[in-house]
Amino acid sequence: MKKLLTSVLVAAGLLMTGNAFAQTNFQTFYDLGRKHFTTTMEGFHQDNWGNTFFFIDYDYDMRNGNNAVIAPSGTYMEIARCLNFWQDSALSALSVQVEYNGGLGIFGIPAAIGGFTVNNAFLVGLDYFLHSENFNNTLNLKVLYKKFSGLASKVPMQFTAVWGLKDLFGASGLNFSGFADFWCEGNSLVFLSEPQLWYQIFDHCNIGGEVELSYNFAGMQGFNVMPCIGTKWVF
Repeated sequence: MKKLLTSVLVAAGLLMTGNAFAQTNFQTFYDLGRKHFTTTMEGFHQDNWGNTFFFIDYDYDMRNGNNAVIAPSGTYMEIARCLNFWQDSALSALSVQVEYNGGLGIFGIPAAIGGFTVNNAFLVGLDYFLHSENFNNTLNLKVLYKKFSGLASKVPMQFTAVWGLKDLFGASGLNFSGFADFWCEGNSLVFLSEPQLWYQIFDHCNIGGEVELSYNFAGMQGFNVMPCIGTKWVF
């Protein structure tokens, strides 16, 4: 199951200028490591009280006895709200964030199905926003208290960095974005990062991909690298 927080946060810089902004995009990836497709519907909306970000992932790896994909095999969602009522003050870069994560998955074939859960997680904390003068380069730093349902963590915290670099190396339409998360799940330290590189080939369509870099994530022990290729359509 993927976890994604990406390019729409580049647009968060517009929040500081008081301009309304909303974006929804649809991403399709082929995971070269797990050898299945994943789709992501992602949205970002800002208003006078802050901004809202969400995404919903679907993995497509439920197979029949002939090894043909017949249905989604898992889903995962996140929704985060940053509250900022003080956008005209000296603390305008600092927001209060609340967030929910959760998901589930299945495996096997229809005659013998198993399953797993991605336990509910509730987060609350602070987000600090940094940007270049023209907002082409952005960085969000987050410190969050993280509570799982049915699971006690030794250190119930998550530390997150989210970045966006627009027109990388001066190449119009070439964008580099991604995130890095550190958190504790039970007694285990977990790391996940998904840097993405996209090239806009025309108004709404981007091609590129991402590399999932993880440590002790999603049942995989140690450090793992999972490259993906994909497309992104911005509505």
